[in-house]
Amino acid sequence: MPEDRRRRPRAVYDVGDEPDPRFSLANERTFLAWIRTSLALLATGVALEAISKSHDLAVRFTSALLVSLAIAGPVFGFVRWMQSERALRQDRALPGGAFLPAVTLTVAVAAAITLALITG
Repeated sequence: MPEDRRRRPRAVYDVGDEPDPRFSLANERTFLAWIRTSLALLATGVALEAISKSHDLAVRFTSALLVSLAIAGPVFGFVRWMQSERALRQDRALPGGAFLPAVTLTVAVAAAITLALITG
């Protein structure tokens, strides 16, 4: 069996031609950045809940928001990796970052609520 037939996911590796390894490795590093970011969001959500002296609705909402984003991050990061890798293999333009505005808004809302809790 040829080497590339054993690679998974086949939806990525069974299309197009092998791109320059530098681009594939950069795409992989971006995926790993999604994983690191998700771990940081998870740790922040858990820490906020754990160190909070009051368990009011705002603290629980902010913690849940951060943990929810931490759960969604790897999924969207993997989808983005697949789309980008397929685009590289087919010599097409890279896809846009549709999830980035949602991440930005969610982190901004969580930061604003946290600031209000700290100063309030």
